[in-house]
Amino acid sequence: MDKILDVRNIKLHYLTRKGAVRALDDVSFPLYRGETLGVVGESGCGKTTLGTALLNMPTPPGKIVGGEIFLEGKNVLELNERQYRTNIRWEKIAMVFQGAMNCLTPVYTIQKQMMETIKFHREIEDDQALERIIKYVNLVGLSADVLKRYPHELSGGMKQRIVIAMGLFLEPDVVICDEPTTALDVVVQAQIINLLKELKQELKLSFIFITHDLATEAEVSDRIMVMYAGKVVEIGTNEHIYGSQGASHPYTRRLLAATPRLHQQVEQLAFIPGTPPDLLTPPTGCRFHLRCDEKMEKCMKEEPPLKEIGPEHKVACWRCY
Repeated sequence: MDKILDVRNIKLHYLTRKGAVRALDDVSFPLYRGETLGVVGESGCGKTTLGTALLNMPTPPGKIVGGEIFLEGKNVLELNERQYRTNIRWEKIAMVFQGAMNCLTPVYTIQKQMMETIKFHREIEDDQALERIIKYVNLVGLSADVLKRYPHELSGGMKQRIVIAMGLFLEPDVVICDEPTTALDVVVQAQIINLLKELKQELKLSFIFITHDLATEAEVSDRIMVMYAGKVVEIGTNEHIYGSQGASHPYTRRLLAATPRLHQQVEQLAFIPGTPPDLLTPPTGCRFHLRCDEKMEKCMKEEPPLKEIGPEHKVACWRCY
């Protein structure tokens, strides 16, 4: 398959007074053209940080301290900030952030915000820019009337659709969706998910879909990447994670066991005891061993590599090799 994105050993640390918080530590994965890669894990595992790393705009005091991001065969981290902002960010890689209201300037109309973005990236006449804006607003199921409104005049679902339109209207190759259905009611969630699936087919987009909801990932994603404490612990197809054989990593299995099933009767949902480790001083060995009921002595001393155990299926667990 054709790789649109190839992330190799990316490291992003938050440089605090107490030391470096290793939010992303040696993360590698490919993204293929036209696919949706789901990224799941508990809060604080590095999902959103991964999205900001791909945009090369980590939240201060974050800094990318190692690794490479190849977009269509070129390492984009070699570009300076001006080149990245002009040629990559929103041009090639766009992001739909969590919390649409936080992404929209409250004193600007929707049209002014979208016009400002498109004029920065394109030498285009106002009427042509407006024509493109209307096209993508219509594409996400809204009428051109919303362009004259301010963000507070729109419902949660409408704001989320506007943010999706803003992520798409420069026609990037990769769109990162950071929990785009969080805080929306179930009806609007279903509408947004169906919209993203339709846009993927119509525009031939590649998506990275970030969420903590494994049921949603099963619906939208072609492959699933499970993260824990800044590392990838398992990556595979939907069949590998949700299929009859089931997931391989103990953490993935625990996440699945904590997810309600519509057609399965479960007496009691499972939970994962304890809390994620402090990434200022992460534990030796496997970072999950402090909470794992399947750990061995080796797990506490040696860090397991992310190793291929089958076609398109990699796991970081000593019990799986």
